[in-house]
Amino acid sequence: MAACDIGLIGLAVMGQNLVLNMADHGFRVAAYNRTTSKVDDFLAGPGQGKSVIGCHSLEEFVQSLKKPRVAMLMVKAGGPVKETVRQLLPLLDPGDIIIDGGNSYFLDTEQQIKELEPLGILYMGTGVSGGEEGARHGPSIMPGGAEEAWVHVKPIFQAIAAKVGPNNDIPCCEWVGSGGAGHYVKMVHNGIEYGDMQLICEAYSLLKDGLRLDNDELYDVFAEWNRGELDSYLIEITRDIFSVTDSITGKALVDMVLDRAGQKGTGKWTSQLALDLGVPTTLISEAVFARTLSAMKEKRKRASKVLAGPEGAIEKFRSSVNRNEFVGQVRKALFASKVCSYAQGFFQLQAAASEYGWDLNYGEIAMLWRGGCIIRAAFLEDIKRAYERDPELENLLLDKYFTESVVANQKAWRQIVCTATQLGIPIPAMSAALNYYDGYRSERLPHNLLQAQRDYFGSHTYERIDMDGVFHTDWQKLKR
Repeated sequence: MAACDIGLIGLAVMGQNLVLNMADHGFRVAAYNRTTSKVDDFLAGPGQGKSVIGCHSLEEFVQSLKKPRVAMLMVKAGGPVKETVRQLLPLLDPGDIIIDGGNSYFLDTEQQIKELEPLGILYMGTGVSGGEEGARHGPSIMPGGAEEAWVHVKPIFQAIAAKVGPNNDIPCCEWVGSGGAGHYVKMVHNGIEYGDMQLICEAYSLLKDGLRLDNDELYDVFAEWNRGELDSYLIEITRDIFSVTDSITGKALVDMVLDRAGQKGTGKWTSQLALDLGVPTTLISEAVFARTLSAMKEKRKRASKVLAGPEGAIEKFRSSVNRNEFVGQVRKALFASKVCSYAQGFFQLQAAASEYGWDLNYGEIAMLWRGGCIIRAAFLEDIKRAYERDPELENLLLDKYFTESVVANQKAWRQIVCTATQLGIPIPAMSAALNYYDGYRSERLPHNLLQAQRDYFGSHTYERIDMDGVFHTDWQKLKR
């Protein structure tokens, strides 16, 4: 039996497609699944005739690999990853490589690295984005962990990754950093994805509920947007969704989908870790909360019969608004909000890099997301150029291109937030983005009063604007 270049454990949709992608690029792949019938079904189906060896035990799987052995895990994060690693360890030798390609929590990855390092096993936490299509034809890959493993994995990962650039030859895969950096970068990618999707849903709601555009009109709007600065995978698929007819009812399928969103936790992790780091990733947090609120479908149905909105506001608005002008305002608000979303995401990456000692290349990370992944967008080229102009850029909003873009769009952005409020249409992410922008550009915020309150009721002290030091006042004693 010819030795395999890499082995993959976990033959769900992502795992199967990565195996096929690797085989298509000339690599010999060992495939294993805990339920071994999946191995047989895969080899009899999509894997038939490919350079894939099916294995029915971990022993057979490990024996089929070239040294240093490279075993990639595409199994559920948490316990299943840890259990699979535990079962693999007795079969591996020092210098062998384990890659966790799932959405693992980055601190779990760091713990695995520490535990395996004394054994000489090289562990890589690797983010893989792009879903089923990306895995099959070219994902975005974010490898991190034991850097000495990278030289062995690089030819495979860069071959199967999505390609961008003028000659379509720049792989969306490059070394991210040590420890859990790969999984952290993937987590922030997913957080930005939450934000992007929520922003698009808010734009949809403004056009559908505010203007009452039908699905054909919405298709045309999103098709036009995808030809401009909003050009992206998510705008593209949103356009396509409006063209699909339900085979059961004959109505637009999107209108038959229940408005109860799911989530797998990576957006929530982004928000939780932002709080731990003390960075204001507000838009992503609002996107997470919006999904949580959407999941309360029965409660919302009951509340809708009790709680009133601005009566007659939407009808009055429709009778007087310039439709084309309003569509243009929504586009500008969406773009400006999107800039803030990415600014927050990269700001959090900078804080995490400082906290955990990672040397992250932010322009390169933007290029990893330029193809293959869910948030891929032409806009990421501008982010790459921003960090090329200033690798120490404090915030994307301070780059000349993004400063000018947001300033140019802010009038429409503010108008949209005002209009949505008057109409009773919830736009939590766009509002959060504007509040972040206004807060970040404010030299002085009202939190002098907050510090005074804290000192009044809890003697928490405060600093002064006119002298150094820490102060406390007996406010109760001095009050009128």
